Amino acid sequence: MENCFEALIATYIENKVGISENFLSTDLANNLKQNLLTLNQKSLLMEAGIGNSEKVSYDGAIRSDSIYWLDKKHNNVFENEFFAQIEAFIIYLNQSCYAGITGYEFHYSLYESGDFYLKHLDQFKNNPSRKYSMISYLNSDWQESDGGELLIHQLDNNQKISPTQGKTVFFKSDELVHEVLVTQNTRMSITGWLKSD
Repeated sequence: MENCFEALIATYIENKVGISENFLSTDLANNLKQNLLTLNQKSLLMEAGIGNSEKVSYDGAIRSDSIYWLDKKHNNVFENEFFAQIEAFIIYLNQSCYAGITGYEFHYSLYESGDFYLKHLDQFKNNPSRKYSMISYLNSDWQESDGGELLIHQLDNNQKISPTQGKTVFFKSDELVHEVLVTQNTRMSITGWLKSD
């Protein structure tokens, strides 16, 4: 597990974008994906908003995915396994990089064919608690023709990242403007933030 953690940190230091190809095991990714699909079948996902609870708006011309917040109160064995891995990563990050992370929040994200999310930053103007963004992908057999890449905008080099199963991406929430390109297939992930309150 520490190899996955070190891969995230090392690639982040090198390029401001950390990537671990196998942060999630195949079993955990498959179980989380099935949980997300079940929630969607039960119509429990909600339209994703823009902004935080203090100032939220909904605009399908900017963002068209659906989400469902993970919570330990759900007592879902697979979500709790995911939380345990995130908590272990936070300990590793704080010990190795003195990051000062004290909490986190994550949600499932589902993009249907034609969905997208235009350029944005992840940190709110009225709340700087989000320090790092993390996205873990749940898409097996993803093809280039499926689209849906994460496009990260940097001054010297834009980076396009395919949302393949098991991969996790990690970057500073207040630094990198990014977007989700139009997907041509159902695209699933767990998206969240490491916080310092």
